[in-house]
Amino acid sequence: MFLFIQSKLSTRKDVQISSFFCIEPKLFLSSAAIGVLFGVDNFMYSLGLSYLPVSTATILFATNLCFVAFFSWLIVKQKFTAFIINAVVVMTLGSVLLGINIDGDRPTGVSKSHYLLGFLLTLVAAALAGLTLPFIELALLKATRKITYSSLMQFQFILSLFATIVCVIGMLVNKDFQAIPREANEFDLGKAKYYIIMVVTAIVWQLTTVGLVGIIFYTSALFNGIFAAVLVPFTGVAAVICYHENFTGLKGMALALCLWGFCSYFYGEYKMLHKVTNNETPKTIEKVENELKRLDDHEEP
Repeated sequence: MFLFIQSKLSTRKDVQISSFFCIEPKLFLSSAAIGVLFGVDNFMYSLGLSYLPVSTATILFATNLCFVAFFSWLIVKQKFTAFIINAVVVMTLGSVLLGINIDGDRPTGVSKSHYLLGFLLTLVAAALAGLTLPFIELALLKATRKITYSSLMQFQFILSLFATIVCVIGMLVNKDFQAIPREANEFDLGKAKYYIIMVVTAIVWQLTTVGLVGIIFYTSALFNGIFAAVLVPFTGVAAVICYHENFTGLKGMALALCLWGFCSYFYGEYKMLHKVTNNETPKTIEKVENELKRLDDHEEP
C-alpha cells in the first residue's frame, strides 16, 4: 500500500518503475529468509499459546528481551552499558510479574503432553523472535546500496509475504482453515464481528511489522525489544480501562519496573551521546581549522 501511494505521487514514469524494483538481490534473499523465520516463529507461538494459560505464556515470552539482547551482542556486536543491562533485567522482571499476576493453570481439556509441548513451543518462539530482530538489523547494515523508503518497504513486504506463506502452509497441515467457520458460529459477539476482528487484526499486525522494521532501521534491534517490552504492562492497563479488570499491586509494580527500565535505557543513551559529542567536537573544530589553513596556503602566490 505504501509503495503504491509513493509510486502514484511520483510524476516521472521511470521513478515509478524504480520505486517498485529497487531492492538489491542480497537484501531480497535476506528478507525472504527472515520472513521464513518470522512465519515459523508466529506459528509456533500461536500453537503454543493454544495449549497454555495466558499467565504461563506471558512469563515465557517475557524472556524474549533477554534473547534479543544476547543475539544483538552476538550478531551485530551490540555494546552494553550498565544502563542497558539494568533496562533488560528490570523490564524482563516486570513482564514476568505481570504473568504471575494472572491466575491460571493447565487449561481444561489440555493433556500433560500438549501442555509440555506448548511450553516448549512458546519458549522456542521467544528465542526465535529474539534471533530474527538482530538478523533484520544485520541485513540492513550489510546492504551495499543506500536504504531508501521504497527499498525498506519492499524489504518489509517480502518479509511479510514469506512469513504468510509459511503460516498458510502450517495452517493447512494443522487443518486450521476448517476450524474457522466453526469458531465463527460459536463466537459470542456474532459471526460477522468474528470476521471483522480477524481482518482488523491482520491490518494492525501488518502496520506493526512496518513499525518494527522502521524502528530497527533507525535505531537498533535491542531498542525494538525494549520498546515492545514496555508495552506489555500497558496492555494490562488497557484491559483495566476497557474491560474493567482489577488493577492489582503486581500490575502496578510491573508497570513501574518497565517504565524504570525504559527510562534507564534512554538515560544511558543520552549520556553516551553527550560523551561522544564532547569528545568529537574539539577534533572536528581542529580538522576544520587545518582544512581552512591548507586552503589559504594553497591560494597564496
